[in-house]
Amino acid sequence: MQTKSDTGEAGGDMVPASPAFFGRLRGRTRRTSVERLRRSTAGTLLVGVFFAWLGVFTRLTVENVRVPVVVTVLDVAGTVVFTVLYVRILRASIAGTRADREIVASGALALVMLALLDGELWSLGLLAIAWSSGAVLLLDRRGAIAASVGAAAVAVALVPSGNFKPNGDPLLAVVAFLAMAVFMPWTNRFQLWFWKVVRSAEEGKEAMARLAVTEERLRFSRDLHDLVGHSLSAIALKSEVAVKLSGADVERAAAEMDEVRALAREALKEIRTAVRGYRTVDLDAELRSMTAVLEAGGIACSLELPREEVPEELATLLSWVIREGTTNVLRHSSATRCRIAIVLREGTAVLEMTNDGATRPGGRGGTGLTGMSERVTAMGGVLTAGAGEGAGEFRLRATIPLEGTR
Repeated sequence: MQTKSDTGEAGGDMVPASPAFFGRLRGRTRRTSVERLRRSTAGTLLVGVFFAWLGVFTRLTVENVRVPVVVTVLDVAGTVVFTVLYVRILRASIAGTRADREIVASGALALVMLALLDGELWSLGLLAIAWSSGAVLLLDRRGAIAASVGAAAVAVALVPSGNFKPNGDPLLAVVAFLAMAVFMPWTNRFQLWFWKVVRSAEEGKEAMARLAVTEERLRFSRDLHDLVGHSLSAIALKSEVAVKLSGADVERAAAEMDEVRALAREALKEIRTAVRGYRTVDLDAELRSMTAVLEAGGIACSLELPREEVPEELATLLSWVIREGTTNVLRHSSATRCRIAIVLREGTAVLEMTNDGATRPGGRGGTGLTGMSERVTAMGGVLTAGAGEGAGEFRLRATIPLEGTR
């Protein structure tokens, strides 16, 4: 028995499974990687909203000035509107669209609030940092520099440093504010850039998968044309000759039809051979592919493979069972580890897939496992699915006789 982990191998020469299989797993994969990064990016970019409301909270609770009720209402109402505009800017930046009106409207609102409402630099002035943190997401580099520097300058010019300042030093308060006004927008911009890089990489992977499918279809069409094109042309020609000779030379017409029948049989044989070759699956490639898919979903995977060569027909069947088992793990469990073991002994092949995080103790198989059970049964084997030995484990086991699969 040979034991190994495909953690290092899978990334090197992973052979993709069928597009239909990846279509079934696409939702799960994106939820655990790209979608999770998208949500964390959106959460990080909401720092602008945090600064806007931090300014309101500081203004109402920390400043040593009694704020009139009317001013408080205007302050809160303006911040609510600013929040709505900021969220629309954030969504546009993640989706890759424009939100120029929202940038202008939120900037005008922030400017009016800074000019008309009394506040201090480290309370109401934080609204300027909030605006620039959102505006830079949809501006080019020059525009981002102008937005961050301009917002900071306007805040310093319109809002006094007041009594709420670090260590009671007005100069230190201004310097710290300017540093924050430059740092936060460009942190947001870097986070968005990172998200765009990951999204581009994901789109590239999808494009490569579509290209692989297209190339496979073209290859199949070329092979089919090469296999039967000549035979069908010959059949058509000899059929025409037989029709013409049917009235004048019956024996020769019959001979031509015998050749047509032989050509048809040969073409049918070639087609069956080609289809059988396409239905054959490389077990090693399938194992690498499934291991890579599991590990991409955050599931540690280990393999235990036999030293002996697995017969071709059996390897194809085991590949289908492993593929269905992988789908089961990803869609119906919260697994953190999965073990795949193949054993050849005493004229029998045994495949076991065991994973933790089973959502139900013994659950019944779905339509996929039912179909796999029928395939295994047709080969004289048995497929079982149910609770494993450990708590929360699920085990898929296929026992198939080697006789007739060599």
